[in-house]
This record gives sequence, structure tokens and C-alpha cells, in this order.
Amino acid sequence: MLVFWRERLVLLSVPKTGTTALEGALHGRASLVTRMAPTLKHLPFTGYRTLVLPLLEAAGARDFRSVAVVRHPVSWLSSWYRYRQREEIAGQPNSTRGLTFDDFVRDYASDAPPPHAAVGSQAKFVRTVRGRIGVDHLFRYEEPERLLAFLEERLGPLPPLPRANVSPVLETPLSAEGEALLRAARPEEFEVWEAAGRR
Repeated sequence: MLVFWRERLVLLSVPKTGTTALEGALHGRASLVTRMAPTLKHLPFTGYRTLVLPLLEAAGARDFRSVAVVRHPVSWLSSWYRYRQREEIAGQPNSTRGLTFDDFVRDYASDAPPPHAAVGSQAKFVRTVRGRIGVDHLFRYEEPERLLAFLEERLGPLPPLPRANVSPVLETPLSAEGEALLRAARPEEFEVWEAAGRR
């Protein structure tokens, strides 16, 4: 998470949406950076509203706006699946070695995802406790030009974005049955992504 005090902007870091690269490029301009502990770096909207925003307001700030990026659910899960194929976690409970992408998606869509498929929810990340989208400015990962234009308008010219936290390259075909299962089990993930294209 990056807090830009003068611009009254907070960039929330949804995992696996390229925000690590944004943080790498913009951390020098930010007034507050939370990137060491994953629970702080990836603080969801509800955490921001209850923990961080009160501190900013107590310091005299008003009218902060939040921004976040979401990724198409299949692409997002593909990135998680590939990230957990890494050699250094082979044999650990969160490794996806030995599983097909369909296996991984099926496990994610289950009522109790096992450790390798327990990757959270983009929809929960950007929503309020009542279930509505709370983030003020929501962008699609697949449309980076919209996000970068917004950030340049608010922050000024941007430096080149470094590549960071990149998942291994690997083909991850998903069967039609697998996608249908995912859409039926996690419709809110697709709803949030669709909403990001209209905001």
C-alpha cells in the first residue's frame, strides 16, 4: 500500500495484479509505504478504512481517495498457480506442483480450499463489509493504459515500471467445465472485474 499525502490518494495492493511493480516505481514519491509485512502490504479496503484512514484523518487529512487494480479471475488464478509452481516451495502444502490448472481452480472454488488454493479473493479485497465495492477508483489489470493515465494525472510523470514478483512462464489452459465451475462458485470475482471496466 502506498499513501500519497499531498495528492490525497491511497494505492491498495491487490496480490498478483502488478502493484509490486507500481510500488517499486512510486515508493519514493509516497508519504507512507507498507511493503515489508504481507498483511500490511496487502491490506484490503476494509483494513484500510478501519486502520489507516483514521490515522490519516487524525493527522488532518480529508478526502482521501482509494485506487486498486483487479485482474480477470482466470488470469489471476493462473498467476497464483504459476507462482506456486516455484522450485523453492516444492513439496510444501502451498505448492501447486503435480496439479493441473483445472485441479487448482476446482480446489479454489471449493467450500474449503486446501493450502495450495487458499489465495484469498479480489472481490473481498475491494469490497466493504456490506458487500459493495468500496474502492473509489478500480482498474483492470488488462487495461494498464487507463491506470497509468489516471496516476499520471494525479501524480505527474511516472518513471518506467520495473518487472517485479513475476510468476514463472507456464501454459495454464482451463477447460470449459473448469471455467463454468469457477463462475458458478465465485460469481462475485467476475462481478468485480466487470465493474472495474465500467468505473
